Amino acid sequence: MYKYGKTKLYIVEGDITEMKVDSIVNAANNTLLGGGGVDGAIHRAGGPIILEQCKKIGGCPTGEARITTAGNMPSKYVIHTVGPVYKDGLKGEDKLLYNAYYNSMKLAKKYELKSIAFPSISTGVYGYPKGEASRVALKAVMNFIDDEGYIDEVYFVLFSSEDYQLYKKLMEQNFIDD
Repeated sequence: MYKYGKTKLYIVEGDITEMKVDSIVNAANNTLLGGGGVDGAIHRAGGPIILEQCKKIGGCPTGEARITTAGNMPSKYVIHTVGPVYKDGLKGEDKLLYNAYYNSMKLAKKYELKSIAFPSISTGVYGYPKGEASRVALKAVMNFIDDEGYIDEVYFVLFSSEDYQLYKKLMEQNFIDD
């Protein structure tokens, strides 16, 4: 566990669908109708109610976020955000990825949610380099805490050991382990 201001930051190797937090974040596509990776896992674990709610929302632009209930999962809500497809790093991908994290936290605050769990957004089939993406994620979270100071707990939930080790190293470079 690490601390930034009054917020506790955790890195967890595991399955985001099993997190008992106020909100988990879904690395969704623009349609919000399910897909592969984290998106598919969340839709499967949450059940058909999530898809029904996503259909009513009608999609989500890249960098923005939308919210549904969590269906059959132990969390209360799913915040669906769309990260960028990585092309060459020169098409504003960093800003769009930053916005995906920041806007997810803004939505959590709007719904009075105190804990949030993030996957590694855009680093699967969207091809974002994992090291760079982890730095953007941490910057967005820290900036939100600086600006709003609202969230009590932020979890970075990494599915692979490789991703977990990458985040662990990043956190150790930036924080003292509590």
